[in-house]
Amino acid sequence: MGVHSATERVLAGLDPEQRSAVTAPAGPVCILAGAGTGKTRAVTSRIAHRALAGEIPARHVLAVTFTARAAAEMRARLTALGVSGVQARTFHAAALRQVRYFAPRLLEGRAMPELLDSKVRLVTLAAAKVGLRTDRAAARDLAGEIEWAKSSLVEPAEYVVAAAKALRDTPHEPAKVADVFAAYERLKRGNGVIDFEDMLRAAVWGIEEHADVAEQVRGQYRHFVVDEYQDVNPLQQRLLEAWLGGRDDLTVVGDASQTIYSFTGATSGYLVDFPRRYRGATVVRLVRDYRSTPQVVGLANAVISQARGAEARLRLELVGQRPPGPEPELRIFTDEPAEAAAVAARCRALVDAGTPAREIAVLFRTNAQSEAYEKALTEAGVPYQVQGAERFFERAEVRQAMVALRAATRAIPGETPLPAAVVEALGAVGWAPDAAPAGGAARERWEALAALVQLAEEYAATPEVLPIGPAAAVERPVTLADFNDELARRAAAQHVPTVDGVTLASLHSAKGLEWDAVFLVGLAEGTLPTTYAKTVEQVEEERRLLYVGITRAREWLWLSYAAARSPGGRARRPSRFLPQLDRSGGGAERAGARPARRTERRRTQIVSCRICGATLLAGPDRKLGRCATCPSDIDEELHARLHEWRSRVAGAQKVPAYVVFTDATLTALAERRPGRPEELIAIAGIGPRKLGLYGESVLALVGGATVDDVLPEENF
Repeated sequence: MGVHSATERVLAGLDPEQRSAVTAPAGPVCILAGAGTGKTRAVTSRIAHRALAGEIPARHVLAVTFTARAAAEMRARLTALGVSGVQARTFHAAALRQVRYFAPRLLEGRAMPELLDSKVRLVTLAAAKVGLRTDRAAARDLAGEIEWAKSSLVEPAEYVVAAAKALRDTPHEPAKVADVFAAYERLKRGNGVIDFEDMLRAAVWGIEEHADVAEQVRGQYRHFVVDEYQDVNPLQQRLLEAWLGGRDDLTVVGDASQTIYSFTGATSGYLVDFPRRYRGATVVRLVRDYRSTPQVVGLANAVISQARGAEARLRLELVGQRPPGPEPELRIFTDEPAEAAAVAARCRALVDAGTPAREIAVLFRTNAQSEAYEKALTEAGVPYQVQGAERFFERAEVRQAMVALRAATRAIPGETPLPAAVVEALGAVGWAPDAAPAGGAARERWEALAALVQLAEEYAATPEVLPIGPAAAVERPVTLADFNDELARRAAAQHVPTVDGVTLASLHSAKGLEWDAVFLVGLAEGTLPTTYAKTVEQVEEERRLLYVGITRAREWLWLSYAAARSPGGRARRPSRFLPQLDRSGGGAERAGARPARRTERRRTQIVSCRICGATLLAGPDRKLGRCATCPSDIDEELHARLHEWRSRVAGAQKVPAYVVFTDATLTALAERRPGRPEELIAIAGIGPRKLGLYGESVLALVGGATVDDVLPEENF
């Protein structure tokens, strides 16, 4: 195959924007790629096009990304395009390869230090040396804070000031964290080991301080590609600049609207500032979304259109390329158990209708939310798998709590109310029902145990009924022993291994993935955004999390929240990020459009779906008394009689048929089959006037009368 035909094959099927990215001249190129716009195809095609055209040798290309999976996909696509020899690696893998290669030269014959798999053990020892006792969750939080500092090029002596400037929510007093950080570094050196940040620093040091190493590295790698550039941290950027050595043959790909890892030190600042740092850079925007239906894309645009801050300057308005699909659904439930049950029921219906379980995902803000959905899916007989986290009952803190709860049955009086008994028992493992601690892992641990308390409250609300005779029964309050049995049953049911199942995942762990059907749950204030988002920047990152969740869906999207955490609990508001949805079923309002002026101020009666329990928002759904997607139980014969009756009444009154009753009202009548006037008037669209005009006839028809019975011929 000739050079021309090979390069044309690479360009075949690309849209105009992708083609512009692929054929951009050598030098700095910034590809702003929205979700689902084919960024991997564009960037691999750019590498292949340049290599096949003889512009660059493939062996001189280094493409870096953030996951081994993404790097493997990049290599596979390049191979399919006929290009081999490109080095596609994560930052850490590339740095490790270089440090190992140059270790004999840099270390002057000394053995390369062992690489730590985890900081937690050494951090625990370091904390003890400075007088700080930690459990595993607290040690993980301290390790995370040390990783943030080292990734941000912050030394132990600089930590207190840097943490204050960054508004860090530190797991302990900043000065104490700095002490642990310094002790950790001393222990590390004393044990002859290095961590992942040290490895990146060693690669930087090798290039910046050793001219021969720099010459060899830069001679090998002359053309660079960085994927997910919005997730680069200062240490990784320093390494990239060391590799470049002042050169500018650099292509970066990113989406500022998907910046969701700033708590780790990642910053979209390098992506935002790219055109300023590289004057004359080519900037290409990929906005054609090939993943999601226009309805899903429209909602994503509506959510991100309200974004503020630096990232919003590079906001992309996506254009859906797929055929139209169903409108996103917004559902409101009385409490979280009802929400989880409805989600599980809809998953069951989707699977029964032919959607593979692996193509369905339930996404939530925190891992502690997974338990309710694990339970609901188990009870609905729907297999599931937990992405990026342990199942609820497999978490170390939950197992530890269950041991404490069993031990407490011998120490806590049996008459103690169950919720109080559980709170008292969890005190033995350090849990207290006050504000959650700072730090991600410690907070997740607190929330997981708080979920056990909530379970206890729900379980206590359903006392056991014991028969005391042939016609009598008595309620017995549930005890801590009963609750332990219930937890054991749940744990056993949810330990069944699954391979092909519905994915349960946090929004963070869902990034980079996609499914046919996505449930975004728990979209209430205090959960998304989390109560721990205090600053404007933190709140905006929570908005981007929702945007990432929405853009995971290909066809079918459900958004829901519960008005209260538990039955009878305190009321909550929906997430501030949810745009106003067209309640007639038209989807999200156009971004920037002025909302219609509302003249009515009366309280709207809440109508719930009689099948799944969701709050009904759309007028036709409220009239039917069920979601449009829930199964109909219509009486077809009654429906036909109602149609005939309406036609004859409308003809006699010389009015259009819909003036008598709309089609939706007739369907509601045939489904709900009211037997009394109060049931009839409960159907939306039937007020006192129509009850007076037609109520007697309609009730007679529902009761089995014929049209001739209720419309004597002489009256017409």
